[in-house]
Amino acid sequence: MSIMVAYDGSEVAKEALKLATLHAGAFKEDIEVVQAAEDGDDLDYSDVHRLEQNLENEINTLMNGTDIPFKTTLLVSSSTPGEDIVRHLKLRESRMIFMGVRRRSKVGKLLFGSTAQYVILNAACPVVTTK
Repeated sequence: MSIMVAYDGSEVAKEALKLATLHAGAFKEDIEVVQAAEDGDDLDYSDVHRLEQNLENEINTLMNGTDIPFKTTLLVSSSTPGEDIVRHLKLRESRMIFMGVRRRSKVGKLLFGSTAQYVILNAACPVVTTK
């Protein structure tokens, strides 16, 4: 089993990765960094490959200097990011997930949804959030 980190490149996601790294080091766990991309823009293979490379390069830079085993996964589907993350959590049987949260207005949540809210309410494992 491993620890999962939901990552979108934001500062709060970077904080969640830092916290997950501390936890993984203390408990001798692996980390899987997951980024969800919606396929609503009809992504082709080159777009997906570029997104995977960008994610891998960014996480390699952030994890530089740690001895924590990690891997990156890009999830691409027509589902929402929250649904993809929860589905992936079940498949991987992750022990817990770390994710960053940021304040949004009620209108913002209504228009764009809330990935963090969906994951918190539907994940079958503990969800650790940071801001």
